[in-house]
Amino acid sequence: MPILRIPTPLRSYTNGKVEVQVEGKSVGEAMEGLVESFPALRPHLYNGDGKLRPFVNLFVGEHNVKDLDGLATPLAEDARVLLVPSIAGG
Repeated sequence: MPILRIPTPLRSYTNGKVEVQVEGKSVGEAMEGLVESFPALRPHLYNGDGKLRPFVNLFVGEHNVKDLDGLATPLAEDARVLLVPSIAGG
């Protein structure tokens, strides 16, 4: 089952979990499983149209899914997905 790594700023929405096992054959299915398990995450990851927010970056291994097939990127059973939100500051 794929594992999704949760960044520190979002762990309060996953009951402090650093990693979450998710079901899905693609990154999109895994992300949908994540927000179904932790609904409070949805507004932080998806916009009102149900699309992934532009500042949310997902990596399978060391590859950004934006450089692959996006949310359609297939996942192996033992895949590790890293969720990295861009954080702006000044």
